[in-house]
Amino acid sequence: MKYTANEMMALSAGRMIKDGDIVFAGTGLSILAATAAKRIYAPKSVVFFETGGIDPTLDEMPMAVADLRTMSGAALNSGLIESFSIVGHKKLHTIAFLGAAQIDRYGNLNTTCIGDYHRPEVRFSGSGGANDVASLASSVITFMKHEKKRFVEKLHYMTSVGWYKGYDSRSKLGLKRGGVYGVVTNLCVMKFDEITKEIYLAEVYPGVSIEDVVKNTGFEIDTSRAVESSPPTEKELRILREEVDPQKLVL
Repeated sequence: MKYTANEMMALSAGRMIKDGDIVFAGTGLSILAATAAKRIYAPKSVVFFETGGIDPTLDEMPMAVADLRTMSGAALNSGLIESFSIVGHKKLHTIAFLGAAQIDRYGNLNTTCIGDYHRPEVRFSGSGGANDVASLASSVITFMKHEKKRFVEKLHYMTSVGWYKGYDSRSKLGLKRGGVYGVVTNLCVMKFDEITKEIYLAEVYPGVSIEDVVKNTGFEIDTSRAVESSPPTEKELRILREEVDPQKLVL
């Protein structure tokens, strides 16, 4: 069956969500993946947004986290403080979906600028809540377009901490839980070694070669554990297209 990169990315991320997970969703692919997870893989998961919509019905795809549809049919309509309290709640397994402009081998993220901070070539929107979420959530899944300029040896600016410098360096910063679990790109799924906390290639999408991933990554990566991802099933694509985003707002 034919499918797009966005569809493969949303489903790949959605497959990582389990029943009982509390999913913090950002704009775009994050909302698509979170809704797909809820409808297909983990009906007992809870999706919430930083603007305060907790467990909405998501009958229609929100355009952004401030879209009022994130509060339609919600179990609770709260606010920013309540949302971030949930992210860091010690008794909840919270998973955050985040995007970024750059990522390094330890999952640290840049959403601030390209070039020198004081004279940047490009200035982005900045952290928003990303640094808080990356610091407090149980786990982070990051969406990236797979390009050398995005997968870099050294970030131009560290907005959000992943595994910092690897090994136990994150916990030494005082961040006792959390870290990046996976990176979902338009080519593959990447994960992090349990000991070194360094990124490795976990899955390549059907039709994508390991060489395609290597040549689009700006640092050396371990490819020895790579397997081919399962392609989307007819059922997964039907639900994604007809129930999750029938208006094709993100798709």
